[in-house]
Amino acid sequence: MKQKGFTLIELLVTVTIIAVLIAGGMVTYASVQRRSRDARRKSDLEQLRSALEMYKADFGFYPDSELVAGKNFVSLLESDLVGTAETGGYLSSIPDDPKYDDTSYDYHYQIELKNLVGEYYHAYCLYAKLEALVEDQFDTYCDEGVTEGYNFSLRNP
Repeated sequence: MKQKGFTLIELLVTVTIIAVLIAGGMVTYASVQRRSRDARRKSDLEQLRSALEMYKADFGFYPDSELVAGKNFVSLLESDLVGTAETGGYLSSIPDDPKYDDTSYDYHYQIELKNLVGEYYHAYCLYAKLEALVEDQFDTYCDEGVTEGYNFSLRNP
């Protein structure tokens, strides 16, 4: 007599194969998400660098960082960079880190004090924390005095 259905071994093999495929997919998905967030972080820093350069073109110096050193500069630089074209803003809003949670992920803006000319600053570094980075990627100029935990930086051009 012919049996209908699958044997227990066939079902176990099928479930095991499906479980392995799902686990592999989850690992790949998490890796892609980390790389995607890192790409956005780099893009955000480029946007901020562009806004800071437009600010300097208008005023001749960069915004002061005494108020922002060591803190999330998103809210602190907002008054200098955010606005509309009519009000002279350079960004519609300051970007947040895609994983921003007020403590572990934020962007850092640091004025380079050694470039003080008169009372105006002429150099800065922007820092971010990348997730999928194998080794630190600091601009050679920016690695001095970096806040712990940051592993990527951009400097003014």
